[in-house]
Amino acid sequence: MARRYWMHTLGCPKNQVDSDKLEGTLIADGLRPATSPDKADLVVVNTCAFIEAARQESIDTILALGDVRKDGAELVVTGCMAERYGDELAEALPEVDAVVGFGVPVTLGASRPVAATVTGRQVVPAFDLLELARPASAVPWAYVKVAEGCDRACGFCAIPSFRGPQRSRSQASILQEVDALNVREVVLVAQDLAAYGRDQGRGDRAIVPLVQAVAARVERVRLLYLYPSDLTDELVEAIIATGVAYFDLSLQHVSRPLLARMRRWGDGGRFLERISAIRAIEPEAAFRSNFIVGYPGETEADHDALLAFIDEAQLDWCGFFSYSSEEGTYAAGLDGAVAEGLVVERLSELSERQDAITAARRDALIGREVEVLVDVAGVGRTYREAPEIDGIVHLPDDLAPGTLVDVVVSAAEGPDLTAVRRR
Repeated sequence: MARRYWMHTLGCPKNQVDSDKLEGTLIADGLRPATSPDKADLVVVNTCAFIEAARQESIDTILALGDVRKDGAELVVTGCMAERYGDELAEALPEVDAVVGFGVPVTLGASRPVAATVTGRQVVPAFDLLELARPASAVPWAYVKVAEGCDRACGFCAIPSFRGPQRSRSQASILQEVDALNVREVVLVAQDLAAYGRDQGRGDRAIVPLVQAVAARVERVRLLYLYPSDLTDELVEAIIATGVAYFDLSLQHVSRPLLARMRRWGDGGRFLERISAIRAIEPEAAFRSNFIVGYPGETEADHDALLAFIDEAQLDWCGFFSYSSEEGTYAAGLDGAVAEGLVVERLSELSERQDAITAARRDALIGREVEVLVDVAGVGRTYREAPEIDGIVHLPDDLAPGTLVDVVVSAAEGPDLTAVRRR
């Protein structure tokens, strides 16, 4: 009987792509997915280490799955936290059979060579996940990672220290993966997506022909994580031409002094100009961004500037995250720590403001005809919603998954819409 595995993924969509590729390897080696973790012979936790809250969630998940696994099942920890804190995890978690960086053993030594041991447990060499095959998508969309690592030195981010410098895939390998996935929507992801190909000497425009090539193969192409200074006119035009005018801008804040402390480009005025210019070309463009609250040195004036930006920008979607001090980063040595209680207050104020904006923008769609991609029975998305990140559209249950359908928005509740068939 084939061994069974259970994969639990934490963190961002890039981690989900890694898990998909690991699953492809496990399946190729004869394993089959389990219906629940307590029925698996191999339990894999793909961890996130971006901020403290993510690390705690990873630890809690590892311990919980360790408690429910069946007798004799092996528990393996992989992903960012394993790569960054491998030795510490192996020492602190005797429940774990192996701690592996960016790869996972299939039979813990029988099928994969063992490179070393940590406190008596096996550690297997990491794979290059970028080029591994992956199983077919169970839904009509898929995230596709086009590069690994990052060359930037943002003050708050430790990712380059364990993901390494940027390594872009070839366009041919990306397109081969897109073809094999056989989906209607592809979401291109990378830590610094617009810099795709720069590390291979292809300059600052390699992302544009990639977007165009993928758009020739699927109905929808979506881009996540665009650094604002790299959002060129050419790239904007390429995105709009795909029919998915969705712009996920990595802004982080709007105060120029604070952004300088973050080692980031730009300010609120420049961001607003770029957003306005895009809306002048495509008034129906959707925008998402994320902002850090409580970065060292953030003043009340900085917070007020961010509130004013939120009001003026009228973004469709926003995420707000409290600053997390990361060992080895530039920000970890900065003065001007913001009191935890004040951070909580600022987060609440920003979230309340943005929730109202998002709800208003969703309400404005009521009565309008929209095209949705049916993800599963009863649930779909327009181009305005990234899968598993933004809101959804509730649909009649009998619309076939994988189809693109014109419907009419009949109601809105917070981030989600309800739609009915077009009459």
